[in-house]
Amino acid sequence: MKSLKRVAVFCGSSLGTDEQFTTDAKKLGIEMAKRGIGLVYGGGNKGIMGILAHAVYDNGGEVIGVLPEAMNVPQVTDNSAHTELRIVKDMHERKNTMYSLSDGFIALPGGIGTIEEITEIYTWRQFGYHDKNIALLNSNGFWNSFIAQMDNCVDLGFLSPEARNILKSSDVVDEILDLLAMEPEELPSKL
Repeated sequence: MKSLKRVAVFCGSSLGTDEQFTTDAKKLGIEMAKRGIGLVYGGGNKGIMGILAHAVYDNGGEVIGVLPEAMNVPQVTDNSAHTELRIVKDMHERKNTMYSLSDGFIALPGGIGTIEEITEIYTWRQFGYHDKNIALLNSNGFWNSFIAQMDNCVDLGFLSPEARNILKSSDVVDEILDLLAMEPEELPSKL
């Protein structure tokens, strides 16, 4: 098992329509704080993102928010929960900062931004830019179709089985953190 000092969590700035999404975000935040794992997140106060940040912060955990300059406005930052807020130039710098501060990555339910963030860090892992673990918290089956698409990519020869296997998933909060703490798997070169 490897030590997790901080984990980046990608998730929606909306609550979604399923109460399980917010329940799992709160459980994850509490469990991260309990285990002494800091949160690196998008820095906002809304939706699942805000629920998660408050759960970590309210339970004594470290919370680092990373916001691009254009989003550093009261409707995003008021009532946000963080021990540190980093303001960066743009979305590219935001993601790079989040990635560099983190020992692993989790995606909770979210929209296109969440999907883009998790697929980018997954791609970086496939190309060997990092060796950190990646997991989907599959709250109420939210990620089922994404997981099925990754399996389809394997079946059709666009993704190696080894690269598919590095993307972990579970619908159990405690298990997600355990998956991230596993030793990273080796991947064949993509080049």
